[in-house]
Amino acid sequence: MKENTLLLKTINKIAVERPPVWLMRQAGRILPEYKAIRSRLNDFKTLVKSPELAAEVTLQPVNILHVDAAILFSDILVIPEAMGLNYEMIESRGPFFPKTIQTKQDIENLLTGDVAADQLDYVYETINEINKYIPGDIPLIGFAGAPWTILAYMIEGKGSKTFSIAKKFLYTEPELAHSLLEKITHSTIQYLKNQVNAGVQTLQLFDSWAGLLSMDQFKTFSLPYMKRIKQEIPDTPLTIFAKGAMLQLEDIATTNPEVIGIDWNISPLEVRNKLGNNYTLQGNMDPCLLYANPAHVFDETTDMCQSFGKNHIANLGHGVYPDTPLEGVKAFISAVKSFRYDN
Repeated sequence: MKENTLLLKTINKIAVERPPVWLMRQAGRILPEYKAIRSRLNDFKTLVKSPELAAEVTLQPVNILHVDAAILFSDILVIPEAMGLNYEMIESRGPFFPKTIQTKQDIENLLTGDVAADQLDYVYETINEINKYIPGDIPLIGFAGAPWTILAYMIEGKGSKTFSIAKKFLYTEPELAHSLLEKITHSTIQYLKNQVNAGVQTLQLFDSWAGLLSMDQFKTFSLPYMKRIKQEIPDTPLTIFAKGAMLQLEDIATTNPEVIGIDWNISPLEVRNKLGNNYTLQGNMDPCLLYANPAHVFDETTDMCQSFGKNHIANLGHGVYPDTPLEGVKAFISAVKSFRYDN
């Protein structure tokens, strides 16, 4: 197993001249090589549960796009499935849960902790397979969904612009919400520990729907559980990305993550003014910029790197959209690798 400090060593080594560059989850899905593999399979979940193929698509962005880190190919919804709540991934529509959590009994019936995490052997096998082939200077990043985001899917049953059913649950059944969040958190902690034991060097928490919560709700139903995850896995570098929750950056910083991800709705200058220059930040290009002319992508990316200065991981402010042109992604990466800090 590689040292779990490899990410920080990689950042420090590269960042002498430029920021390291990697893209959010699912960056590889715009590659022809990925699409060729997907075309042979029945569905997305088959790929997630096929360790050799999942390892191959994990390494495609490293081998083809030459990014500076590999991000484990998986899905945040493997946790609710491991807990006993099956999901389907429907083409062009996204995730769907045939059964949702509605009652106290539903929550009590869920598996949790070691029992749930042990259902995810295929993820750990994928990590083992990746480490057979990954270059020695490339860190492997594992991840999970933050507890609030996982709860949102387990209650809502599908993707949503508002997650109003899940938010209603927070207002009308707060005790049950905390009970469910406790179980999700316990399972997620063990799952991430298992990822580290299998061979990832760093972790990310994606709170994709944090921006739907009020500031008080974020402090009540999201922040404490992310903080506990960090406390339980203190020796592994952690990135926290809470999309849409940029007003809560000071609160996010109290979890003591090594890296804070930011979206495109806040400027690097604003973040530095809030947090100072000591935090390593990840982000924050609007993914839609990659639809632009490659020359424009290159210039905007260069400006982004200049705005952040050092202690920065160049990245998008969210995932890569499925129809993103490959030339836009290449221009983004080229701009970062061509950038040099002013001395």
